[in-house]
Amino acid sequence: MSKLDSYVKHALDIFPQSFINRNNEIILQPKNNVYFRLDDVESELDFKCKMFAWLSRPIAKSLNKYWWPRVLLNFNEYMGTNFTKDDMYKIYDRLGNDVNRYLTISFIESDYDMSLLDRKLNEKGANNCQFH
Repeated sequence: MSKLDSYVKHALDIFPQSFINRNNEIILQPKNNVYFRLDDVESELDFKCKMFAWLSRPIAKSLNKYWWPRVLLNFNEYMGTNFTKDDMYKIYDRLGNDVNRYLTISFIESDYDMSLLDRKLNEKGANNCQFH
């Protein structure tokens, strides 16, 4: 078994009823279709980036009060974290839908330093926005 296979297997072990379908998508929560594609995952870092990109939104916004705590618990178990739903809102805002892979990698490599996700008024370009 390759290292990549072991990361995927670990996720499959943690998320109940999860599986990989014929389209090479890992379905982590079948009832609510929480999933992502595995085609471009080549490392544990890639896998974790996908987890943040594609699970942060359902946990923060779209799963009902029965499902979001369960998926968050599984997410935290996989990542070795203790994120709250409020944390997941911030994570989704900054990392969801893979909008900033560089920031996602920095966040993971920092051992999940939430201060990296703080929006600053003086972010590059923030004061230079002009609407026409």
